[in-house]
Amino acid sequence: MDTDTDTHTRTGKPAVLLRRALPADAPALAEVWLRSFAAALPTVRRAHGDEAVRGWFAHLVTGCESWGAFDGEHAVGLLVLDGDELEQLYLAPAWRGRGLGDRLVTLAKERRPGGLALWTFQVNTPARRFYARHGFTETDRTDGSRNEEREPDVRYVWAP
Repeated sequence: MDTDTDTHTRTGKPAVLLRRALPADAPALAEVWLRSFAAALPTVRRAHGDEAVRGWFAHLVTGCESWGAFDGEHAVGLLVLDGDELEQLYLAPAWRGRGLGDRLVTLAKERRPGGLALWTFQVNTPARRFYARHGFTETDRTDGSRNEEREPDVRYVWAP
């Protein structure tokens, strides 16, 4: 499924478009990440400043399988797959709880039907509930020494 995925809402209006990210999308996707991280993880120290995050996104979009969720011209979500690793899944704060995360994780499973794994921070209780609801199983916990934020994290795996 390398093509755009778009459905219509019950009102007949186009739903948010999911499509492969282009290099030109990197700045907008970085902004989604920055806003989402600040809203969802206010107690977690960010390891890099805004400009470094923007540069990192330029790499992610070209070096990994990256998808954007777009409401018209506006980026509202992102998904990054690196091999069988669900590397990033973030939503603009206003889009949480509206089914967009469900669509992105479904897309990830379609793209990696053999299974997926991911890390999330232990303090991110909503994300942990979300992944558990989508069939991911906790397999490991760390003290945070392996990540740049030095934040305790948890490993989840989905095996079909």
